[in-house]
Amino acid sequence: MGIVNVTDDSFSGDGLGGDTQRAIAQGLRLVEDGAHILDIGAESSRPGAPAVSARQELQRLLPVLARLRDCGVPLSVDTLKPEVMREALAAGADMINDIAALQAPGALEVVAASRAAVCLMHMQGEPGSMQRAPHYADVVSEVAGFLTDRVQVAQNAGISAARIVVDPGFGFGKTLEHNLSLLRQLPALKAIGKPLLVGLSRKSMLGLLTGRPAGERVPASIAAALLALQRGAAMVRVHDVAATRDAIAVWNAVEGR
Repeated sequence: MGIVNVTDDSFSGDGLGGDTQRAIAQGLRLVEDGAHILDIGAESSRPGAPAVSARQELQRLLPVLARLRDCGVPLSVDTLKPEVMREALAAGADMINDIAALQAPGALEVVAASRAAVCLMHMQGEPGSMQRAPHYADVVSEVAGFLTDRVQVAQNAGISAARIVVDPGFGFGKTLEHNLSLLRQLPALKAIGKPLLVGLSRKSMLGLLTGRPAGERVPASIAAALLALQRGAAMVRVHDVAATRDAIAVWNAVEGR
């Protein structure tokens, strides 16, 4: 999954703000680099990020979505607002990637009324304050329990099982040790019975481990993606598609895949 950030304050330094042409060009480049799906986001969810209005989010998002609709791969929209979901789905989005796991009033109904896929992510707290003091008795079991519950709620709302993906939410209300525990024990989350989407690309945990700023975390991001795939991830959400695809090609060759 290639990332297209139509935001002005991305943690990774690749936010494109309202520059529609650059966002479109980036999406097309990621497809050429081998992305199987594009994830377009128009509201930053980095730690401490301020919320933006649905109107502003749609103004950034819809022109990019319209121009990438025929790019040859499915389009995911990263949003937690039901009104944005509704407009994005009407404009041709194939998937909703929701960091709030469809907890906003009306979100379940919007997705259930469509035929789109959905990714349900775990987050402790909300982006503005989630990294202040995250705490768990057992992070793996708590994340697994939350995702299991949200999958059941989604299915009860009419979203078929085949449409659902889950994401443990690395970096969303979690310390370095929480993130490492989740990555080590990723196979335990496969027991949920849904494909796992993992997003580790350029994240602060990699900066803590390597001492490098976001723009210099490509090698660490590739290593993290391979570890996630080895432990059962079905999809990795990355900034650096070509480099990640090359690493996966070598791994697949060695494994005889």
